[in-house]
Amino acid sequence: MDNQITEIAERIRSLREIEDVTIAQMAAATGKTEAEYAEYEKGAKDFSFSFLHTVASKLGVDIVELLTGDSAKLKKFSHVKAGEGLKMERRKAYKYQHLAAIFNGRDMEPFLVTVEPKDTEAVKKNAHEGQEINYVVEGSMTMFIGDAQFVMNEGDTVYFDASTPHAMRAEGGKPCKFLAIISNK
Repeated sequence: MDNQITEIAERIRSLREIEDVTIAQMAAATGKTEAEYAEYEKGAKDFSFSFLHTVASKLGVDIVELLTGDSAKLKKFSHVKAGEGLKMERRKAYKYQHLAAIFNGRDMEPFLVTVEPKDTEAVKKNAHEGQEINYVVEGSMTMFIGDAQFVMNEGDTVYFDASTPHAMRAEGGKPCKFLAIISNK
């Protein structure tokens, strides 16, 4: 597996042990079996954003700390130039760019997300704590939330309970870019 995945897995395992949280507790929090969860900690499986968000919340750390090993430091403001956010490419279909990774004590996680086109059968819904708002910047996508599905075009917005399983699929054979803001509470 990729070296970055191995490093993230080691950070998760170390933090879990420091916080005295069991594999069973982490598996329950992430909705995985103990065996599945253990595969993540070994670095044998890649992480979805939802998984990392849930793990960070359960362990009481910033998601950026899981990804980079560094802590956010800025407290007054964070200015990110176009294309310079923290890149998170956890899955081929989704590319995340964190837009406030170095701001300490965030109440929200802002991302510019690019979704690559793929077919419906491959859409895997994930869920995590908090609420989420998605605003389509470029292109169009089908949004899947629970049993609902609808197309979103440039300028469209959806706000939802992120604990409801959800996924996105780019439409028109082109990538879709959207601003996703996820609450941490």
